[in-house]
Amino acid sequence: MDNHCKLLGVSPGASVSEIKKAFRKKAKQLHPDIAGTEHSEPMLKLLAAYEALLDLNRRFQIDEVYREKAGFNYKKESKFDYRKWLKEQGDPNSMAKLIFYELMRLEEDRAIEIWRENGGLAFSLQNYMEKADWMDCQYILAEELDKRDFSFEAFKLIIALLIEERQKPYFNLFTPEIYRYLKTIVNKRLRSQVDSETWLDCMEALIGIGFPSSDEKAFRESIIKTLKEIRTGQK
Repeated sequence: MDNHCKLLGVSPGASVSEIKKAFRKKAKQLHPDIAGTEHSEPMLKLLAAYEALLDLNRRFQIDEVYREKAGFNYKKESKFDYRKWLKEQGDPNSMAKLIFYELMRLEEDRAIEIWRENGGLAFSLQNYMEKADWMDCQYILAEELDKRDFSFEAFKLIIALLIEERQKPYFNLFTPEIYRYLKTIVNKRLRSQVDSETWLDCMEALIGIGFPSSDEKAFRESIIKTLKEIRTGQK
């Protein structure tokens, strides 16, 4: 952990905001698109340190942060069960926070279960969370759904993120990776999980959200091919 902190230039107790700020500053200096391809390896090391610190920060600080928001003193209320408290509230705002809490505690299956119980795709996390938390939570949730072969739901969550990202950037340097990940879902897993009508909807959703023209051409060709298959009774 000390090496990660040194690489980013932050203290061991740095907040999420401080970690992100330090990363952006360093990334501008090392990113291959700016500093040249010879800085590819240092950039990868910086990225690894950033992800490791962010993960550790989330895991170790989330209890304290959320308990403070809930009006509890972490030190005085050492027996306070934040998970139980959120469940008892039962409102959508608390359920959204509980989903994020479970994801940060690496209880992914429990997070997905709560998400489904509250409507799944119909449960808009964006309505109940600050933007940074919502976008982080939704992306992690999408990854976990995809890992469990619920790629259509992952697809829908990521599409919403990319639409928001185009309007008000948050992921910034990570945005190309999100596009690549979505394209992987589409190319390798999605088609086998949806019917033809749903596939058409997915292809249409991919057009105009920032993919290169060559990709959009492929999406349009898939639409044409699928329409022909529907007419002839094929999948």
